[in-house]
Amino acid sequence: MAKNYDLVIVGGGPGGYVAAIRAAQLGLSTAIVEQSKLGGTCLHKGCIPSKALLRSAEVYRTTKEQAHEFGVDVQNITLNFEQAQNRKNGIVDQLHKGIQALMKKGKIDVYEGYGRILGPSIFSPMPGTISVEFEDNRENEMLIPQNVIIATGSRPRFLEGLTPDGKRILTSDDLMTLDQLPKSLIVVGGGVIGIEWASMLHDFGVEVTVVEYSNAILPTEDEDIQKAMAKSFKKRGIKVVTNANLIATSLQKLEDRVEITAEIDGEQQTFSAEKLLLSVGRQANTENIGLENTDIQVVRGFIEVNNHYQTKESHIYAIGDVIGGLQLAHVASHEGIHAVEHIAGFEPETLELHKIARCIYGSPEVASIGLTEKQAKEQGIEIAVGKFPFAGIGKALVFGETEGFVKMIADKKTEDLVGVHIIGAHATELISEASLAMLVDATPWEIASHIHPHPSLSEAIGEAALAVEGKAIHQ
Repeated sequence: MAKNYDLVIVGGGPGGYVAAIRAAQLGLSTAIVEQSKLGGTCLHKGCIPSKALLRSAEVYRTTKEQAHEFGVDVQNITLNFEQAQNRKNGIVDQLHKGIQALMKKGKIDVYEGYGRILGPSIFSPMPGTISVEFEDNRENEMLIPQNVIIATGSRPRFLEGLTPDGKRILTSDDLMTLDQLPKSLIVVGGGVIGIEWASMLHDFGVEVTVVEYSNAILPTEDEDIQKAMAKSFKKRGIKVVTNANLIATSLQKLEDRVEITAEIDGEQQTFSAEKLLLSVGRQANTENIGLENTDIQVVRGFIEVNNHYQTKESHIYAIGDVIGGLQLAHVASHEGIHAVEHIAGFEPETLELHKIARCIYGSPEVASIGLTEKQAKEQGIEIAVGKFPFAGIGKALVFGETEGFVKMIADKKTEDLVGVHIIGAHATELISEASLAMLVDATPWEIASHIHPHPSLSEAIGEAALAVEGKAIHQ
């Protein structure tokens, strides 16, 4: 039996379910097809569970290393990793139930199966009918939508010759369900995910080595951020090796450890640990969803879309990780809203990726928006830079978290804000002020004119804005 909808969304992650809610608000009859659980990777394997564990790691580290400084004496501090996992699972379950409730509230039909796009058929002269396949061998459901949004997300990328086995060679998905922590870990990849896991597991007491192919960890961040994070990791005892070209054929899985060799500056070095984490980016889920039945184009592994997220089939849209760009949950959600509003006949403004905040939740936290100093110079922008350390902020001293700084980059000629980069405690919260400033085209002078409350960490943003013109008060 076939059922008609204004919109069918394939994938129920933060892009898909948010798009469904917006569609329901606009009066569109809407269905989601999700083969696993609503919330997708972000809720069940990524953003939320990893941050829950990072919080447990932060509390454990703070209690061990700083409690005495605050006048709190604690004896026999131990980590109950099972309880940390239970807490994480409880948070995920609560949020999952919340999404399910939102689907009911919006009268959004949810099909728990695998969605596949069909070509022209008796159901529709255009490609886009969705066949829903079920694991229990039920007859496929046929959904006939006026419009489709593909929001199938992504999965961990592998390196040729290094295939995860869930035991010695792991992905971030595997780490999320560990019963016990390894004694040591090699993290292959010093990007966002690798750095977050390296920071967390080190705080849990795991001996961590980060092996990165490029010449710096966090290679897409500002160079000052890269250097500060490398310095922080070294101080904490996390080993970082850059310019490392792994030799996949050297991999050995031994009874109690894994060994692998890398070529570093012309010399070979062998690394050994109980487990190895592959953290080398994410790959779009474009296979086996019926794209071959359409004119949709896939370029370098990602679905090609226009500024409104339409594919080559104008009634089929794609959003989130499956189209590349910034593979972030909040980006996917806003892309979903944009696509739905375009379907409904509105003309939403194009999202500008350089005006979207990027966050890294390790210790210290990193958050950034806009161009790095290097990118600005490469674009021929004459820049002015203001930088202010958290060590000069009273609230940072109160927190006992003085590491890091705020760096603000402006265009000297136009005074426009070009980029903001923060490393330090609560950076991922502080970046929202910079994000709003970028949205409304505020200048550093205007940011500095805004009176920041005292004492607060946000004072560092005001001071950095003043520092762009050499007027910082406490520097």
